Amino acid sequence: MAHTHKHAGVRAIDAFAYASGLNGWNPTFKVVLSVGTILVCLAADCVPVSLAVILSMGALIVRRGGLPLHDYIGLLGVPLAFLLLSGAAVAAQITSGPTGDWNLVLPWFSVCVTRASLRFALGLTLKALGAVSAMYLLALSTPAGELTSVLRRAHLPGILVELMYLIYRFIFILLDTHARMKDAAESRLGDRDFRTACRSFGQTAGNLLLIALKKSGAYYDAMTARCYDGGLAFWEEEKPFRPVQAAAALAYWAALVVLALAVR
Repeated sequence: MAHTHKHAGVRAIDAFAYASGLNGWNPTFKVVLSVGTILVCLAADCVPVSLAVILSMGALIVRRGGLPLHDYIGLLGVPLAFLLLSGAAVAAQITSGPTGDWNLVLPWFSVCVTRASLRFALGLTLKALGAVSAMYLLALSTPAGELTSVLRRAHLPGILVELMYLIYRFIFILLDTHARMKDAAESRLGDRDFRTACRSFGQTAGNLLLIALKKSGAYYDAMTARCYDGGLAFWEEEKPFRPVQAAAALAYWAALVVLALAVR
């Protein structure tokens, strides 16, 4: 798979989905696999199962999907940082005096951590990271148009599905527009000092709103010119469902259940 270092953050997800080696899999199967894995991970509620999901989903994305390991770790950086901070907040307790196994005494209160709260926070963080890994399997291998079709077949309201797709697409448009405006500001020394950087940020934010409104009108006109009648239609490649994939998914879930029962 070709490296896509020029993409950053959420913009990389769409590019990776189209280039993934898992793109040829049936999209409905990938949705069922991801959702089923999340449910098993949450229901098991044990560290070994969470670790198994994190490692297996990561291996599938990297080895089978062809996503470079450093890119995958980079995409996990934001949710991982959020989960670590949330886990630290769950593990810590605010008390009037020093208690627990570890404590930090401050002038008006103490921050305390016990072994039990630390174990709970660790299990909660790994369980959430396992769910994120399963969702990344879907996001990094399924283009948005295919996911929209799956949601339609699941009988979700059409207006909701189309709004989800349009909002998702418009995020990329705004990100690209912001990147160009930021490059233009930097080329004119718009970040040479803090005061100038703040002024450039304010002007960029204000112009971005105007450009967003202008682009939304232009894209609606383009949709109308192409006979838009209130429903989005997508060209879909036929991706057959393979029974061997269903058997592998059932075996995978069964292994996770057996692991959960074995460690209890």
